[in-house]
Amino acid sequence: MANVVRKIARYLSASANRKFDERADPRVQIDQAIEEARRQHEALVQQAALVVGNQRQLEMRLARQAEEVANLTESARSSLLLADRARAGGDVARAVGYEETAQAFASQLVSAEASLEDLKNLHRQAATSAAQARTAVEENTARMQRHLAERARLLTQIEHAAMQEQMTRAMEGMSSLAPAGDTPTLAEIRDKVEQRYAVALGRHELASQGVEARMIEVRRATMDARAQNRLAELRGSLGPGGGADAGAPAVAAGADPHRPSLAKGQGTEPNGHVDTASRDSLPPASGGVGGVGSDA
Repeated sequence: MANVVRKIARYLSASANRKFDERADPRVQIDQAIEEARRQHEALVQQAALVVGNQRQLEMRLARQAEEVANLTESARSSLLLADRARAGGDVARAVGYEETAQAFASQLVSAEASLEDLKNLHRQAATSAAQARTAVEENTARMQRHLAERARLLTQIEHAAMQEQMTRAMEGMSSLAPAGDTPTLAEIRDKVEQRYAVALGRHELASQGVEARMIEVRRATMDARAQNRLAELRGSLGPGGGADAGAPAVAAGADPHRPSLAKGQGTEPNGHVDTASRDSLPPASGGVGGVGSDA
């Protein structure tokens, strides 16, 4: 039973992590990754600083120990010189005392030299560790710079992907295969207009093929024939050759056909204007409209 519970817990945890990764904002995850890389870099720099600091501390201890060894060596040498001088002067007791002092300095010198050798070994190890720490920091710094460049590239790519997704949604919204929404698409409006136009054309075609349409065409043809006949009568009332002479002026619409026209060169002045006196001597036109008069 406990094994089943653990399996269910691991399954739910994996499922929750997958759903979270699917819904998580990539920008936030990128910032989290960069922040984690910075934290690791700071920890590495701190550790490297401790290693390099240990090397520097060993160097200071090594310098002090070397100075102590030098002092003990000088003290032992001075004691031996003093002992030799005392023995040469015949002061044996004093010479023995200086020799004992030189022996004590020699004992301390041996211990100091051993400590100095140990410090040298530690310093070599610390120098190696410090060099490795510096190399690690430099490599991690370069890695951080690559991470920052990758972050900028990923953010640009994310913005580009968002723009492409928005353009795709806009194009899908304009497509005829797009699902119905609150706003009609241009394709739907075009189909609606074309359907309305086609129905109007169909109704007009059906109406033009009926009996009433043919009756209207017959009436229009009859009226056109009567108009042609009337026009021929008006043309005939102008007299022989009326309308055939290219030099004679045409009868204007609304002019009286029985009103005598001006002869060529009669009643006109040399500049081409109509003589006012000749025009006033013409008989008045009949009261018909359009030259029809009482014949209408």
